[in-house]
Amino acid sequence: MTPAAIDTTILAVLAPFAAAVVAPFATKIFKHNAAWILALVPAWIFYHFAGYIGPVSHGETFTPAVEWAPSYGINLSFYIDGLSTLFALLISGIGTFIILYAGGYLNGHPQQGRFFSFLFLFMGAMLGLVTGNNLITLFIFWELTSITSFLLIGFDHLRAASRRAALQALVVTGGGGLSLLAAFILIIGATGEIEMSVLLSSPDVIKNSGLYLPIFILVLGGAFTKSAQFPFHFWLPNAMEAPTPVSAFLHSATMVKAGVYLLMRMHPLLGDTELWTTVLPIFGGVTLLVGTILAVRQTDLKLMLAYTTVASLGLLVMLVGTSWEKALEGAVLYLLAHSLFKGALFMVAGIIDHETGTRDVTKLGGLRGAMPITFAAACLAALSMSGLPPFIGFIAKEVLYEGTWEMGAGSLLVTGTAVLGNSLMLVIAAAVAIKPFFGPAVETPKHAHEGPVLLFAGPLVLSLAGFAAAFFAHQTGELFIGPMLSSLTGQSAHVDLHLIPGYISAPLILSVLTVALGVVLYLQLARLRALVASVLAAIGWGPDKGFDQFVAGIVSLSAAVTRLVQGGKMQTYMMLTFGVTAAAVLVPAFLNDGLPSMPAMPDYAFYEWGILGMAFLGLIAVLVAKTRLTAIVSLGIQGFAVALIFMLFGAPDLSFTQFMVETLSVVILALVMTRLNLSPRDHRPAGAALVTGAISAGVGAGIALTLMAITQQPFDSRLSDFFTAYSRTIAHGRNIVNVIIVDFRGFDTLGEIAVVVLAGLCVLALIRVRTKPEVKVDEDASAEALAKRVEAS
Repeated sequence: MTPAAIDTTILAVLAPFAAAVVAPFATKIFKHNAAWILALVPAWIFYHFAGYIGPVSHGETFTPAVEWAPSYGINLSFYIDGLSTLFALLISGIGTFIILYAGGYLNGHPQQGRFFSFLFLFMGAMLGLVTGNNLITLFIFWELTSITSFLLIGFDHLRAASRRAALQALVVTGGGGLSLLAAFILIIGATGEIEMSVLLSSPDVIKNSGLYLPIFILVLGGAFTKSAQFPFHFWLPNAMEAPTPVSAFLHSATMVKAGVYLLMRMHPLLGDTELWTTVLPIFGGVTLLVGTILAVRQTDLKLMLAYTTVASLGLLVMLVGTSWEKALEGAVLYLLAHSLFKGALFMVAGIIDHETGTRDVTKLGGLRGAMPITFAAACLAALSMSGLPPFIGFIAKEVLYEGTWEMGAGSLLVTGTAVLGNSLMLVIAAAVAIKPFFGPAVETPKHAHEGPVLLFAGPLVLSLAGFAAAFFAHQTGELFIGPMLSSLTGQSAHVDLHLIPGYISAPLILSVLTVALGVVLYLQLARLRALVASVLAAIGWGPDKGFDQFVAGIVSLSAAVTRLVQGGKMQTYMMLTFGVTAAAVLVPAFLNDGLPSMPAMPDYAFYEWGILGMAFLGLIAVLVAKTRLTAIVSLGIQGFAVALIFMLFGAPDLSFTQFMVETLSVVILALVMTRLNLSPRDHRPAGAALVTGAISAGVGAGIALTLMAITQQPFDSRLSDFFTAYSRTIAHGRNIVNVIIVDFRGFDTLGEIAVVVLAGLCVLALIRVRTKPEVKVDEDASAEALAKRVEAS
């Protein structure tokens, strides 16, 4: 690849963000044809990344980058290899048809331009995620996928269900994102590297570090939440509240595979350990079974497909967790197959809903005559999902069975889980492709008819792509699967795929068993659905309800904390503020042995002792004052004592400033207090007085110890020398203190002035407070007047 082509890669990744800005205007200008114009952007991105297929298949990798925050080692860098190339092709290729599909699905919608904009934002976030090289930029794109999916899921924000689903997805995936950020910080700390390409060149550096376990747990936190692994699976089906183009793009082909992508990318760094090969297959297998069982219960086409997406993600995690090369090959193949058939089937479900007015499979039938193209796309995609020839889903199933059967320990359990899960997925695929289209015609809310080309182009092309990938199996393995498998294993991998098995083998027998079991279960679908529904009803509580309880608990906890720390009492606010201040000063000093050595008793002159005695007497006067006004005036004694100390140490200007500030403070406070209640100060119980006294003593001791520790350090004159050298030459001032305040610290001074102004406004508000006089009402007179008015009326 030429340097110009590498630079163009950065533009290709960022192009969707530019398209997001243009989309609303293009929708207004081109109206019904806007989708055709906007689809050119992902089509060009697909064309660009297709140029990497040849070099990547020969083992080349590319790392285009531009500086972003070089002082922090953060660059906008990308890593192009077999793994990122295939993901980028899926995102941009399927994204092209999603844009067209959205143009037909939301035709005439007043917010279609906004919808296009959200789609492009998500597309750019996903491209940045799968191609990201710098860990920090990868994390930023990771979080952008959560934010943009929140916008897309909650697109119909007037519906409470949409808002709840969007919030749920954001909370779950956002929490996982924080876990991933912590993992990346630990990786950077353990290795000193921030670029993924550098880390992959030394794959054992994390495994050999003492931080492997926390990194492993935190990475799984990010991957499991994003890819809806049990027990975080509940958010993905709820996200089906979004319009169908969102379901087809985000939650079948792209976003939900971000967690799987992360596990695949991190496999050379974290995989092939006892922990990895134990935890991932368990959680992946459970997710596979939970997803397929829950799918059987559903009658909504989108929910049926959503739960099988959960199951497919579990299957991928289980296969990646084996760290067995043939099983990893099956995972890569299944990822490609799933993206094609599931994207097509979601769009088919959307067409059925759009053209008939319902997605309930029990209220559909006989649509094959009215919707022949949609029927053809549904059948082709369903055959691939069922793992039947001649589709890529069949090859993927054969390879993954070969991998699980031959991997050694645990092979029987993993293979049995895969067979049962694939059989149940065949049941759902058959239900989606057969139930709506066969049997007698059923009256639907809308007159059933074939959708426009914008709607059926996507599912038809994607389902045919599943056939083409299988028909050209050798080229698929050589150009796509082999390079991607090399990224997972960290070494060159040769993949030789064939559509027709050369001999009867264990994988072929397992495939026949899967199909046979699936057919039997499909024939008992009604009974199976009722059985699953009754079991779930008996269980009752589930993770989805648990999420609501968790959110309610967080809200209750936050309300209780708010009532505690923000109860409306100034006394509480001051106690919390000074309590935290005391802890912040004292705790680090005690924990880090930062306590200063106690100085010797100074030899003061009599007048110096007199000033200290005056300050002490002022303190006693404040404590024993009977009224608030007396306490305020007594407090001024402390300020005057400090001013005298400044004068003794040869700072007359600072002393004069202190005198003026202290005088004005006492006068202003006294004037303000005369407008308020100046009754004797409140009586405090002994316990409250003890707490406030302890906090006050802690703050005083902490500040005193800090000042002593600072003064016992060697004096660093660099800042003083700087001000002395440049006050005259730069700021043109002879008074260094004034120059520091006005010029060198001008913004600080501006902030201080703003604080004084705000304090003055608060004082003004207090002065203007008027207590309304209490009006005594003569109840007898009021009753008499009311009786007279009634009598007069």
